[in-house]
Amino acid sequence: MDPFTHLLSGALAARATAPARPSAAALPLRLRLFAGGAAAAFPDIDLALRLVDTLTSLNWHQGPTHAPLLLPAWAALLAWLLARASGGRHHWTAFYGPACLGIAIHIVGDLITAYGLMLYAPLSTERVALNLAFVIDPWISAILLVGLALSLGHGRGRRAAALALLLCAAYLGLLLGQQQRALAIGGAFASAQGMQAPAVHALPQPLSPAHWMLIVEDAGRLHVAHVRVGADAAEALSAAAAAEPAEAGPLAAVLGPLVRLRDAYRPAPQADWQTRGVAGTDRDQADFARAAWAQPVAADLRRFARFPVLDAVEPGPPACAWFVDLRFALPTLPPSFRYGVCRAEGGVDEDREAAWTLRRARGAFWID
Repeated sequence: MDPFTHLLSGALAARATAPARPSAAALPLRLRLFAGGAAAAFPDIDLALRLVDTLTSLNWHQGPTHAPLLLPAWAALLAWLLARASGGRHHWTAFYGPACLGIAIHIVGDLITAYGLMLYAPLSTERVALNLAFVIDPWISAILLVGLALSLGHGRGRRAAALALLLCAAYLGLLLGQQQRALAIGGAFASAQGMQAPAVHALPQPLSPAHWMLIVEDAGRLHVAHVRVGADAAEALSAAAAAEPAEAGPLAAVLGPLVRLRDAYRPAPQADWQTRGVAGTDRDQADFARAAWAQPVAADLRRFARFPVLDAVEPGPPACAWFVDLRFALPTLPPSFRYGVCRAEGGVDEDREAAWTLRRARGAFWID
């Protein structure tokens, strides 16, 4: 999830578990909320690896700092730092509980997205993703924000905080139902195409719980569609909006890309299925794309990409094959983390050996 949502979730978890009758050694409520929020932000300290290299950061983000097995050690370190920052007025053990809660709820918040975290680190680098929520979900953020505000201004603050967390859990249940419907759509497509043993994935998308990207893996190819699940009401609203004349101005400039993104998700019968892969669909470019993807300079890219596809080939010179990971590609927007594997000299059709380099291009959410 985004940093703001992590902060809110950590503070709310600390508020929900605050003792009704705190002891003399307990933290004051504001300091407890600060500790929970700070701890919920802490695991993303691994983003500092961007100073080394973007792909290094992408490969290790949501790694050891997000591992439940290491949570007690991280919480102890953070509790000690917070105790030092408090000038020694509170023992580090007073911070330990909120620190554990903050890191734990951060792990849950990232686990429900599609990025994938190293849940079993340091024993394994295998990544686990539940694919329930998009990395920025305004509904989750709004529930947490309102819940935290009510918990601070209400006489029964702990109950308000707990209720907000329960509402988030109920919303995740709704997302799970939507995910299963999306997977059923993907399964129906695979059956209609006569696929024998396909792997069907549904990745959450922005703007609405009804928006999903379907990926059906079969024989080394990815069949991709952007669907709107349970779209009757949403479809009526979309049609009404499309019927209204567009107005020029600053608001239209901001809302236009969002409207185009929203309209890219279609009901299942109207879904536009496309076949993608690291070799693309153009036979004349396939050999070059495969050769580029297999180069040693692309090793970190291959490690990072869960659903890699060829985005474009530039004939050069220098000739480049550009790849993206579908997890970070949104319809109507430039894909994020777009990398090109380029032959230093010559064009696509040349067979001679040449040095290969890795390049990076701007995307819709360029963070560097």
